[in-house]
Amino acid sequence: MRKKYLFFQCVSVALFVATLTGCSSKGGEQQNTAGQQQTAYQFLTVEKGERTLDQAYSATIRGRQDVAIMPQVGGTIKQVCVTEGQQVHAGQTLFIIDQVPFQAALCTAEANVKAAKAQLATAKLNYESNQELFRQQVVSQHTLTTAENAYLTAQAGLAQAQAAETNARNSLSYTYVKAPANGQVGNLPYRTGDLVGPQIPTPLTTVSDNSEMWVYFSMTENQFLGFSREFGSINEAARQMPAVSLQLKDGSTYEAEGRIESVSAVIDRSTGTATCKAVFPNKKGLLHSGLSGTVLIPTTYKDVIIIPQSAAVSQQDKYIVYKVGKDGMAEGVLVKVAPINDGKEFIVTEGLNAGDEILATGAGLVRPGTKLK
Repeated sequence: MRKKYLFFQCVSVALFVATLTGCSSKGGEQQNTAGQQQTAYQFLTVEKGERTLDQAYSATIRGRQDVAIMPQVGGTIKQVCVTEGQQVHAGQTLFIIDQVPFQAALCTAEANVKAAKAQLATAKLNYESNQELFRQQVVSQHTLTTAENAYLTAQAGLAQAQAAETNARNSLSYTYVKAPANGQVGNLPYRTGDLVGPQIPTPLTTVSDNSEMWVYFSMTENQFLGFSREFGSINEAARQMPAVSLQLKDGSTYEAEGRIESVSAVIDRSTGTATCKAVFPNKKGLLHSGLSGTVLIPTTYKDVIIIPQSAAVSQQDKYIVYKVGKDGMAEGVLVKVAPINDGKEFIVTEGLNAGDEILATGAGLVRPGTKLK
């Protein structure tokens, strides 16, 4: 970008000397004053260029999978098998709940199954005997039917006993609370001896799969419409959007770039925003579920006019820039700028043309008609 500098300096010096006057023995009085004023204006000739700026969105970070671990049976915790922050694999035991009552229930269920099998065997033998006697016309049809019904009842009894045994066995297995997926153990609010059950208000812990992090942020309705117009549809926008970066709360930028995976096609009527999801790799485990940050989406402006912010004065939703008019007089021009900036420059979308000469600094101190040259 080419800048032209024009310096205009006006120096005036006034020197007043009072002549000494005296009479008889009195001395004289001397006064000397001097003043200097300097005004300089810096100009530039605007040209078109290209800028890439980041648009910031507040975001919350979640693990790829956050699973709340709830007990499926009630009892006291006998053993906590993991520590907070520990990496676990699917199927690994996290807690052991008191097994004694469930082992007793299983033994009872197994005994009931054995008894049901014995009853079924007896009923079957009786039924088969009555079939033979009925063929020999020794017993009546009623007796045969009664034996058959007893046999069917014994079969149902065995099925019920077996189902109860399965439930008892499952309940015993549930005393081993296991990780449903690979991930990292969260907070452990319960300790050995605590009484827990399926209705506890707080989960035993949370297992978070942090191999990839899902970063959620919201864009306004205007931003949503802008992306839709630019890419043709919001789905196409999500597919074609460039890689995005993540700024953490401490001001640092996360080392790996992410990608926009999805953009909600529905605007939340209560907030006027659409929810977006970006995916970031987390090989080093720096990101954790529950953190917050800022997603930065780069936006490239091509063939646009860029001016320093010191060259513009804000006026509502627009800005005033002073061009060098006829006879070197300041001429105010309303310009429209892009909604994002880097804090140093404005991207002018309306109001200026390449080749215009404008005041580069001190725009707030100038008024229309000010002599600039």
